[in-house]
Amino acid sequence: MQRTKAPFRADEVGSLLRPAKIKEARAKLEKGEISADDLRKIEDMEIEKVVHKQASVGLKLATDGEFRRSWWHFDFLAKLTGCEMFHPETGIQFAGVETRHDAVRVIGKLDFPDNHPMLDHFRFLKKYADQAHVTAKMTIPSPAVLHFRGGRKAISKDVYPDLDAFYEDLGKTYRKAVKAFYDAGCRYLQFDDTVWAYLCSQDELKKARERGDNPDGLQQIYSRIINYALAEKPADMVISTHVCRGNFRSTWISSGGYEPVAETLLAGTNYDGYFLEYDSDRAGGFEPLRFLPKGNKVVVVGVITSKFGELEKKDDIKRRLEEAAKFAPLEQLALSPQCGFASTEEGNILSEEEQWAKLSLAVEIAKEVWGN
Repeated sequence: MQRTKAPFRADEVGSLLRPAKIKEARAKLEKGEISADDLRKIEDMEIEKVVHKQASVGLKLATDGEFRRSWWHFDFLAKLTGCEMFHPETGIQFAGVETRHDAVRVIGKLDFPDNHPMLDHFRFLKKYADQAHVTAKMTIPSPAVLHFRGGRKAISKDVYPDLDAFYEDLGKTYRKAVKAFYDAGCRYLQFDDTVWAYLCSQDELKKARERGDNPDGLQQIYSRIINYALAEKPADMVISTHVCRGNFRSTWISSGGYEPVAETLLAGTNYDGYFLEYDSDRAGGFEPLRFLPKGNKVVVVGVITSKFGELEKKDDIKRRLEEAAKFAPLEQLALSPQCGFASTEEGNILSEEEQWAKLSLAVEIAKEVWGN
C-alpha cells in the first residue's frame, strides 16, 4: 500500500544537481559582476522549476534541491547563534579528493535565531510545493554533526569548559529549530547525519582518538540530544534522518555496516523515518534492520546510487527490497536513492538527465512493489 504521509514509498534524500544558471550566477557574484539579490532571483526561478519537476516525475514531496547552499551542513550551522565559519589549513579528506577549506566552530553560547535564513528558504519552498500539490521537505544537519567533525578543539573552552553544558545547549537549540520550522509550516523535516556512519567505521573512530576525542559512549549522547530536540514535536510533523558515509564529487569517507549503532539508532532514537544507504558493500548487510521496532517507523532503503549515472535494473532493486524485508516488514520500508545528488554545490559525477531517471525509477518501482 502507498503512504499518504512522509516518508513516502518513493522518496529522496534532499540535494539535487545545481542548474547551470545557478553555477554561472554564483561565479559572477564571486567576481562582483552581479549582486546577492540578483543571485537570489535566479535561485528563486530555478527552485520553482525544480519543485514542479519533482512533482512531474511522480514524487509526493519536493525539496529546494539545497540550491541556495554551498554545503549540505555548514550553511545551516554557521548561522546558528554562537557559531562561525572559518578556513582551516586542510579540507575534509574523501577517498582520493579533498574538499574546500571550510569548517564551522563554536565561539559563543548556542541558540537558534528567530531570523535564521533557512526559515525563509523553507517558506519559499512551501509556496511552490503547495502549488504542485506535494509535501515540502526541509533538510538540515543533525546536531551530532556540529560536535563530531571538529570535536572538542572546535568548541570554545571559554564558553563551554564542560561539554555537558554544550550538549545541553545543543539539544535546546535544535528543539527550538524544530518548533521554528513547524511554525513556518514545515511538516516534513530531516536531520542529515554522517556521524552514525562514522561511529561504525574503525578508521573514523581512530581519527577521533588521534585528535584527542573519546568516541566511546557518543551514540548514547547523540541519541539523548536528538530525543530532547524531538520531544515536543507535534504529532502531525514527521522528522526523519539520513545516515551518510560521505558524498563529495561521487566519493565517500567511511565504511562499515550499521550493526554497532543499529539498536541505539533504530530502537532508541525517536525519528519517524531513517534513510539508510545500501548502494555498496561498504554499508554491510540488512541484518541491522531487525532492530527496527514494529509499528509506524519507516526505513527508506537507499539501494539506488546517486554517485554514478548508470541506471539500476528494476529486478535488482526489487531483489534488494526482498532481502531487506527478511529483517523488517515490507510495510515499514520505502525506497530512495542512497544520498543526495549534490551534497556540496560541486555535485556528483552524473548528468541532470541521469538524476531524474534515478528518481523516476524509484517512483516506478514503488508503484510495482507497494501498489498504485
